[in-house]
Amino acid sequence: MTSLEPQLTADGSYTFFSKEFQEHFHSQVGAKREAEEKFLIPCRIAALAQQPQLRLLDVCYGLGHNSAAALMEIWRVNPRCQVVLYALERDQAIALDSIHQNVLAAYPETVVSLLWELSENLQVETGRFKAQLLTGDARQSIQRVIEANFQADAIFLDPFSPPKCPQLWTVEFLGLVAQCLAPEGYLATYSCAAAVRVALQEAGLYLGATPGVGRKSPGTLARFIPENLTLLSQQEQEHLLTNAAIAYRDPTLQDDAATILQRRRDEQKFSQRESTSHWKKRWLALNSTGRESG
Repeated sequence: MTSLEPQLTADGSYTFFSKEFQEHFHSQVGAKREAEEKFLIPCRIAALAQQPQLRLLDVCYGLGHNSAAALMEIWRVNPRCQVVLYALERDQAIALDSIHQNVLAAYPETVVSLLWELSENLQVETGRFKAQLLTGDARQSIQRVIEANFQADAIFLDPFSPPKCPQLWTVEFLGLVAQCLAPEGYLATYSCAAAVRVALQEAGLYLGATPGVGRKSPGTLARFIPENLTLLSQQEQEHLLTNAAIAYRDPTLQDDAATILQRRRDEQKFSQRESTSHWKKRWLALNSTGRESG
């Protein structure tokens, strides 16, 4: 048991602080609000819930907020909807801590009890819910999802930030994640980092922006089809041509964070691309003259 201490956020829900990554699992605006506004609304979970079955992939399950919020919303819209969930989380103890410390108290007891069983037993199956919690390195566990031929209607991509956990933002890993996305599915993440967006593009996905939650920068929504996407502004599109857009790479899916970060720094060092600082100054000047950015 990790014995992490719950920390209250602005919407009354709780999060944890990771000493390893030196980041909170959620921003201070609220863990529940983040789940709803960064993942559920962009992925149109309420509309998808009208289907007889809804398939979810929760990458970095963590405390369970994203899955809990999704189940609550799905069954609010359609109590008969059958949900199939794959959740990836390196450390089972995080999920157990969340349950044992009542971090998910904001969600219905029916949802909490199912996630309690999932956290304890790593799987659960009822008439309307079938789920597996795959523990360990997500770079390996995602391959079990692929082997199961799972195609998610919605993917929640929620690792720690790219500078802290680059292993789960590489071209190679996101390519595997994209293999688990249904042809008309949605992939949502809080990150708008150019390196992340480029990696998603390399996986064959179209990109859209989502409103920022708890910060000015937007999130990203990705699909294999361009419908229902808020297209990137001209400024955002040009960001994908800068030095910041050089992707994280992990050819063997086994490198540690330091190796991945250094590989990217080495590539950036010899890049002829526009610097991010120059891109920012250029667009600041353009916007200050009243020209549109998108």
